[in-house]
Amino acid sequence: MPYFVYKITSGSTGALKDLELIDRFEEYRSARNFAREQRAVVGQDSRTAIKMIFAKDELEAEQRLREPRSAPILREWEK
Repeated sequence: MPYFVYKITSGSTGALKDLELIDRFEEYRSARNFAREQRAVVGQDSRTAIKMIFAKDELEAEQRLREPRSAPILREWEK
């Protein structure tokens, strides 16, 4: 299964996400290095993120990137 690198731009409310496939790789190391380079180019823009995801095809990758993630549970000592 390949690795996909996406540029994700969120709207002003943060609810809508615009996904743009930048590239796909067969090797983890190549995908990781490319994602790091792209993050350096994008910089600290709060509305843009570069994500790498492992999926069988583009459709699955985009579905996984769009699904909401639950917030992590904070333990008492982490507060």
